[in-house]
Amino acid sequence: MVGRIVLFFLYLFVCNSAAQAELSEQKKALIQELFPSATIIDEKLEDFPVYPVYQLQELLGYAYESVDLSRLQGFAGKPISMLVGMDIRGRFTGVKVLNHHEPVFLHGLGEEPLFDFVDQYEGRSLREQIIINTSNTGSQGRTADGNSVYFDGVSKATVSVLIINDTVLSSALKVARNKLSGFAQAAPTRAKPDFFEPLTWQQLLDRGYIGQWRLSREAIESELGRPLADYPQDFEGSGNEPFTELYFTYINSPMVGRNLLGESGYQTLMARLAPSAQVMLVMSRGAFPHVSESFVPGSNPQRLSLSQNGLAVEMRDLNLSGQGLELQAAGIPDLAAQNFFRTGGSAGFSPGADATLNFHIELSRNHLVQDSAIIEVPVRFNPDLFEAVEPAASLQDEREPVWIGLWKQRWWQIAILLTALAVLTVFFARQKTLSRYPKLVHRFRWGFLFFTLFFIGFFAQGQLSVVNIYTIFLAISDGLSLNVFLLDPIIFILWLYTFISLFVWGRGLFCGWLCPFGALQEMTAWLGGKLGLRQIKVPEYWHRRLILIKYPILIGLVGTAFYSLALAEKLVEVEPFKTSITLLFVRHWPFVVYAVGLLVVGMFIHKFYCRYLCPLGAGLAVIGRLRLFSWLNRVELCGSPCQHCKNACGINAIRKDGRIDYDECIQCLECVVILNDDQQCVDKRVQNKKHRRQANILATDAGHS
Repeated sequence: MVGRIVLFFLYLFVCNSAAQAELSEQKKALIQELFPSATIIDEKLEDFPVYPVYQLQELLGYAYESVDLSRLQGFAGKPISMLVGMDIRGRFTGVKVLNHHEPVFLHGLGEEPLFDFVDQYEGRSLREQIIINTSNTGSQGRTADGNSVYFDGVSKATVSVLIINDTVLSSALKVARNKLSGFAQAAPTRAKPDFFEPLTWQQLLDRGYIGQWRLSREAIESELGRPLADYPQDFEGSGNEPFTELYFTYINSPMVGRNLLGESGYQTLMARLAPSAQVMLVMSRGAFPHVSESFVPGSNPQRLSLSQNGLAVEMRDLNLSGQGLELQAAGIPDLAAQNFFRTGGSAGFSPGADATLNFHIELSRNHLVQDSAIIEVPVRFNPDLFEAVEPAASLQDEREPVWIGLWKQRWWQIAILLTALAVLTVFFARQKTLSRYPKLVHRFRWGFLFFTLFFIGFFAQGQLSVVNIYTIFLAISDGLSLNVFLLDPIIFILWLYTFISLFVWGRGLFCGWLCPFGALQEMTAWLGGKLGLRQIKVPEYWHRRLILIKYPILIGLVGTAFYSLALAEKLVEVEPFKTSITLLFVRHWPFVVYAVGLLVVGMFIHKFYCRYLCPLGAGLAVIGRLRLFSWLNRVELCGSPCQHCKNACGINAIRKDGRIDYDECIQCLECVVILNDDQQCVDKRVQNKKHRRQANILATDAGHS
C-alpha cells in the first residue's frame, strides 16, 4: 500500500515537471516575435535552460528566460523576468519583459519607457560594450563609437535600467560561452603576488612588462587619407615626434605596480581597490593623447576601448588624480596623460591572455565634416607576470556588484547628504542650547525643509516609502541580502540614519525633517496660513481615534505583499509620494487629484496625511517606541494649567495633561523654543515674577536696615 502511494506521488511529480517543461503556446508566440523567420522552436534543453530556434534545419539562435540564468534582484526585491533572443553570432534579436515588480514603471512612469528601453537591444551584439546614459550620469542620446554603444536610460528609473542591463548581458554571456562558437572565455590568470625585482622604466619596457605602441604622423595621414595640415587643430611638435605614443600595463602586478608607484603608492592603490578589481594603467604622449581635454574623470574613455576574445571589456577611469599616486620609475618620459582604468565588466578580463586596445581617432575638418579611424593596438604582456587560476564557480563571482558602480556614480550626492545629516545630528544633540535662539531654530528648520524637498526629494529621489518596509520583510523571507537595499545609496543612507535615530529621538526626526512630502505639506500649510484660510482644529476626541487609521493601513499593505506583491503595489498608492516627489505630478489625473487633494486639505488641517493616513509614519512610530531617551522636557505647569505648547503644536502631539505623544511628534522643536523663552513659557514667567518679588523684598529690607 505504501509503495503504491509513493509511486502515485512520483507519477504526479513527473507529470508536473513535464507540464512545467512544456513550451506553452504563449511563450512560443513570443519567441516567434524574436525570430520572425523561425519554423521550429524546440523545448527547453535539459542540459542548459535555452530554447533552440531553427529555420528548417538551420539553427538561428537561442531564446531563454533571464531568471533561469540570472537572479539579480530588482529595486522591489524580486528579479525582473525577461525573454531574450540571441542569434548564433551573439547578436540580440530582441528582449521581451515577461514579469517585473519595479514600482516606478508599474504605477509611476508607466511601462512604455521600460519597453522602449529593452527595445534598444535588438540588433546589438555581445561584442559591443553597452553603456547606459541617464539624466544623472551622462548626456542623453544614443551614439555608436567603435565597439561602444550608448543606450538612452530612463530618467527616475536609473537603478531599474542598470539592473536590466546587467541581467541581460550577464545571462547572454553565459549562453554565448556555453552554446556559441567564438565566445570561449580566456584562460583565467592573475598577477604573481611575489614576483618582483627593482627595475627602471626602460627595463620594464624591454622585458615586456609595459606595452608600447607608436603612431607616426605619416601613418595617421595615410590612415585618414589626407595631411594633418587639412585639420584646424594645432598638432604641436616636429615631424619626427609621434602623433601618439601609448604605454599600457597591468598595474595589479607587483612587478609593475611597485616599480612604477613605489612601495607606498602601490600599497595605497591596492588598499583602495576591491579584491577582484583589475586595473590597467594607460599613459600617452604626443600630439593626440589617449583622452581628450573634455574627458570627464570617472567615466568611460571615448578614444579607447578594450576587447578580448571578441568581447568588449569595460574600461572606466578610477579618478585617482591628485591622490598621491605619482609615477616614479627611473627614466620615465614626460607624459601628456595617464589614467588608471578599472577593466572587466560583464565579459571579465584575463590579464595574461591576448587582448586588443581600440584607439579611436576623430578629427574635424570643419563643424560639419569629421574624419575618423579606429586602429587596433595589440595588448600582450610578458607571461612571466602571471599564473593560471581555477575558473570562478560562476560569472557573478568575478564581477563587481551593480551597487558599487551606482555608489561611485553618485559620490557627490552621497557626500552632500552625509554632510547634511551630520549637521542635523549636531543640531539635535544641541537642541536645548540652540532653542534659546528662536530665530536661529526657525531659520535652520525652514532651510533644512527646503533642502529636504528640493535636494533629497526632487533631485536625489530620496523619498522613503512603506514599500521599503515590506521589501525588507520579503527579503528576509527569501534569504536576507543587502544587495537590493544598496542599489540606491541615498535611500540606503536615509534608511540607516532613520533606523538609528528611531532609538534616540523616535519617529520625529525623519517625519519632521527628512521626509520630502512632509516638507511639502509643511510649506502648503504655511501658505494656507498666509492666505488667511481658516485653520481647522480637529476635536481631541476625534483626533485620538483618527490617528489610529494609519496602523491598519500599514498592516494591510505588509500582509498583502506576502499574498500578492502586484496587489500590494496598487494599494501602496495610498502614499502620494510617487506622484508628488518622484514624478513631480506628471501622471494620470486621478493620482494627481489625490496627491493635490491631500495638500489642499493640509492647508486647512495641518499635515492631515502625516497625522491620519501615512503607513510609513505608523511603521516608524512602532519602532520609535523603543527609543532610549525622551528629549522634550516638561515642567510642573505644563498642562496644568498651561496649554500654550499644546495650542502651538500644529500636529497635536501634546496631550491636555502636558505629556508629549512621541508616536505623533515630528520633533519640530516649537515646544522646546517656547519652554526656553522667558516671554512665552508660563512657568518661566511665574518663576521670574517670584524672583523679582523676592528681589524687591530683599531690597526693601536692605533699605530699612
